[in-house]
Order: sequence, then structure tokens, then C-alpha cells
Amino acid sequence: MPLAVYILGLSVFALGTSEFMLSGLLPPLAADMDVSIPTAGLLISAFAIGMVVGAPLLAVATLRLPRRTTLIALISVFGLGQVAGALAPSYEVLFVSRVVSAFACAGFWAVGAAVAIAMVAPTARARAMAVMIGGLSIANVLGVPAGAFLGEHLGWRSAFWAVGAASAVALIGVATLIPRIPLPAEKPRLKRELAIYRDRQVWLSIAVTALAAGGVFCAFSYLAPLLTDVAGLDSGWVPTVLALFGIGALVGTALGGRYADAHLFTVLISGVTASTVLLVLLALTATQPVAVVVLTFLLGVSAFYTAPALNARMFNIAAAAPTLAGATTTAAFNLGNTGGPWLGGSVIDADLGFASTAWAGAAMTLVAIGLAALSLRFHRATGSRVVTGSAAVAAVDAAAAPATVPAYGTDGPDRKDGTDGVSARPADGRDLSARP
Repeated sequence: MPLAVYILGLSVFALGTSEFMLSGLLPPLAADMDVSIPTAGLLISAFAIGMVVGAPLLAVATLRLPRRTTLIALISVFGLGQVAGALAPSYEVLFVSRVVSAFACAGFWAVGAAVAIAMVAPTARARAMAVMIGGLSIANVLGVPAGAFLGEHLGWRSAFWAVGAASAVALIGVATLIPRIPLPAEKPRLKRELAIYRDRQVWLSIAVTALAAGGVFCAFSYLAPLLTDVAGLDSGWVPTVLALFGIGALVGTALGGRYADAHLFTVLISGVTASTVLLVLLALTATQPVAVVVLTFLLGVSAFYTAPALNARMFNIAAAAPTLAGATTTAAFNLGNTGGPWLGGSVIDADLGFASTAWAGAAMTLVAIGLAALSLRFHRATGSRVVTGSAAVAAVDAAAAPATVPAYGTDGPDRKDGTDGVSARPADGRDLSARP
């Protein structure tokens, strides 16, 4: 795995910490800004919505720009957004800074994912995405609790300064270690890129991603009151259990990245199925503190076990439009991160109790399983992998690959084991299918 992919993972650590750290900063932030906690909570929704909208918009806007330059610009804007948040004199200014940061974050995710995919062979796509997603997992394990600690002892603004500093480190890494990715000989055309949205497999992938993510975060977003009000744990346990979820996410990402390249649909369907079972068990045992703690850890494993497969699947079916593929996956995850908590809040407002969020989440993941099975059925029936044709994909891959990485073709027939028929044959015709 190229060192540059790990630099992208480091950058994602800063992005993820900023995205999720507000959950531990709302009370002091609301008091300082003289707003209610629900109003302060809108900053979280604003970031998620900014990610949904910003990912495809920035992907289109930067389509013909050099990718390393685009990454440098986006991480710079993101870092400046953190500084603006730390200095914000009012809630309105802070709100705007969060939206701007979300746009830059979304754009970096989309372009960064495309760069990571371009630097590795097709048979290593899920592993490359696992490294990036691993940055998000570590953000949940270390970044978010550290932000809460800083907020409690040095004020909520110190957390924004810390993320700004992490962004500066990431900027140095991107500027010095990300290789120059040559632009395709033929400039990307927006019409051809948008052609991916004519494929039903793309829309199925969007739906599965949003429902799988939304189902888990439907329950996870309200885990703190579930732990204290239903399971009866002291509030001091909340950071520990949240960290356990993050550790589980890190374990799941490593496992999913290891196996998803060879068994994509198996990882995807088994992971979402596991999340469904765990959510049901969480709803049934919500009053048992030991069970809730263990299930939270396992839910982190199952949720992030599927993440590399969900990302790789989109790049496989939309290989001719890698930047839009990354943007679409980013938007899909954040649709889930927005819709899941909304559904959880709705069932709570209906006086169904905090445990009901797990039931609602299980309903979402159950639908995701059905759609994933439908996607697999279409995949086996049609054998169609690429929307715009293998020749276009080969041209894009060949032009985007750095000089030290062979350009891989897409001449392999689709397989029925979930590997998407990616050929392990470089452009010069050598067969590397037997290599370890």
C-alpha cells in the first residue's frame, strides 16, 4: 500500500474528528453562544447536509483540475474553517464555518478516494479505502474523546484549534507525499461522468449505503441516553462505551478491508446482516448494562466491516467516473448519517422510548439487506460492471495511474462470487492473477 494512501488516512482523521466532536461539546458551546442545546445540535446536521450537497458539487467543479492541487486547496480551506470556528464571535458565524468546512471535507473525501483508487491495482481497492476509513475509525477512538476532554478543561474552542493544527499536519503530508496524478489524455467530460446515474446498480449501491449507515447511526446517535436512562449506567461510562464503539470500528475496518476485495458481496451482505441482528439484540437487552456495552462494541465492528465493501462496490460499477463515484459514496453515507438520527428522534418523540431507536435502525438495515441481495441478483444476471464501457474505463485507469503503478484493464469476465470480475492483468498483457 503506497505511503500516500496512509497520508490520506491521516487527513481523514482530522476531517472525522471535526465532523463528530460536537457531540461532546454541545453543552458548553450552547452556554457560550447563548442558544439551546437543540439549536446547537443543528451544527451537526448542518455539517452532515453540507457533506451530502458538497460532495457531488465539488466533484463536478474540480473534475478537470489537478488532483493533488485540489486536495491541497480543500484541506487548506477545511483548516481555515476550523480556525474560523475557534474565533467565531456568534452562533451564525460558527454555523457558516461549519457549512464551509463540510463542503471542503466532502470534496476532500471524494477526490481523496479517487486518488487512493488510482494509486493501487483494482484488486486492492477495498484495502485502500479501508486505510482511509481507518482514519475515521481512529477519529472516533481518539479524536472525539480528546475533543471532549479539551472542551471540558480548556473550553470548546480549544477543540477547534486542535483540529486546525491536525489539518496543518495533514496539509504538509499531502503537499509533500501525494504523487502527481497525471490528468487523462482526454479531459473528463461531465456528460460521460454523469452517465453513471443511468445505471440501476449505482442507485442500488446508494440506497444500500445510506440504509446500512443510517440504521446503525439511528441507534448510535442516542446511545448516551440509552446507557444512562435505560441500562442504568452512570454518565461517566458514556465516553468509555463510545470509545469501545470506535475500537470496534477500527477492528471492523481492518477485517473488511482484508476480505472485501476477494469477496465483496459476501462481506457486504454478512456485515449488514450482523448489524441487523445486533440492533435487534440491543433493543431486547437494553436494560442489561453488560449486554449493551458488549453489543455496542460488536456493532462498531459490523458497521465498519461493511464500509470498505460499500466504497469499493461503487468504484467498481462506476469506474469510468472515479471522482463522482467517491462523491456519490460520501453523499450516500451522510444521507444515512442524517436520516438515521432523524428517524431515531422521531420514534423517541412518539414516546416509544430510547430502545426503540434500535428497532428502527434494524428496520433500515433489513431493507438494506434486501436491496443488496437484489443488486447481487442483477450482477449475476447481467454481468454488467461498468456503465460507460470497458474501453473508457481502461483509458481512465491508464491515464490516472502513476508511472510506478501499472495500468490495469477491465477485460476479465464478471464472476459470480462477488469479486466483480476485476482482471489482474496489467496493460502490457502479463497475467498476474496467480501472484500472492
